[in-house]
Amino acid sequence: MVEKSFDTQVAIVTGAGQGIGYEIARQLCRQGANTILNDIDGELASTAAEEIEKEGGHCVAMGGNAADVSFVHAMVEQAVRQFGSVSIAIANAGVTIFGDFFDYKPDALQNVMNVNLAGSFFLAQAASKQMKTQKKGGSILLMSSVTGHQAHKDLAAYGMTKAGIAMLAKTLVIELSPFNISINAIAPGATITERTTGDVEFIKRWSQITPMGRPAEVGDIAHAALFLVSPSSRHITGQTIVVDGGWTSVSPPP
Repeated sequence: MVEKSFDTQVAIVTGAGQGIGYEIARQLCRQGANTILNDIDGELASTAAEEIEKEGGHCVAMGGNAADVSFVHAMVEQAVRQFGSVSIAIANAGVTIFGDFFDYKPDALQNVMNVNLAGSFFLAQAASKQMKTQKKGGSILLMSSVTGHQAHKDLAAYGMTKAGIAMLAKTLVIELSPFNISINAIAPGATITERTTGDVEFIKRWSQITPMGRPAEVGDIAHAALFLVSPSSRHITGQTIVVDGGWTSVSPPP
């Protein structure tokens, strides 16, 4: 029987139509949380929420752009309207645009910065404002990346935003701690998702260069996420936890 560790908690998870975000939302719901599941693809969000509901979870889909500040506020308002509060916010939505530094286009850079940085910043802002009003504390989790720690070819823009997310988690400790709100980040390494499940070469390459012998599964990232938004981590804040099977310790390129 699954322990209901998140009973009475209300979570918002962005970019959760599939992959890491979906598994985080699924695990939260399995453990009793009421969850707003967001994805920019509204149909994908609805399908994901329906699957979670079939498992007995309480999950509401909201299709929309997590980089749109007005939509971010709408998610917080919906959580309060539907479930009465917000206690967990997970800014998982992100976009990866590979490109040679010398040819990288302004619109690509702006897109990466809007989704990865601004989307995370304004979800943290909107959710923490609500938590501050509730006076019961809360947990915010951001999604960084190993590419924010180690250089990776053709990912200068992406890596820059992911390093910024780690710094955002550290900086907001000053703002949020007085209200008993924790703020942390996870930096996943190579992870098997819908995009890479059938890519035998991806799994083979990352298995060869990862000390633990395999790339991460979505559950590996989700378990770390649930720990960081649970009471078990109540004295951890401002940290970025790397979940990469040891890759950043050796860092050979794929």
